[in-house]
Amino acid sequence: MSLKNQALSERACPCGNTASNKRLVYADCCARYLNDFENTPAPDAVRLMRSRYSAFAKNRADYLLATWHASARPTDLFMDDATKWLGLDIKRHTVIDTDNASVEFVARYRLAGRATRLHEVSLFVRELGRWYYLKGEDLAP
Repeated sequence: MSLKNQALSERACPCGNTASNKRLVYADCCARYLNDFENTPAPDAVRLMRSRYSAFAKNRADYLLATWHASARPTDLFMDDATKWLGLDIKRHTVIDTDNASVEFVARYRLAGRATRLHEVSLFVRELGRWYYLKGEDLAP
């Protein structure tokens, strides 16, 4: 691994996940899901939500599309390189049943100097052992 790649992998994960009050580094958090989607699916809806946030922060449209449920997946996804993702706050996680869950979150980002909050309840479904994003309900006023 090059020094540049090593430095990148040691940075805090964009999703803000912590363990023992320390932010997890990207390599120990969401990178495993983004870099090995086929063999390492997110084990639950919350970790899928966190990994999708990290995918937005890292402009990984491929991962976002792959983790979007086929019934609702767009054919294309525009990622604006100018968007600066600022943080993710998981408010609530609800297990509806074995294969359905919801995650309420607030994601903050800046675009063209304007800060924005996305407050949403996202629905997730599990098929064949893999979680997918299904849809979201915007809670912003």
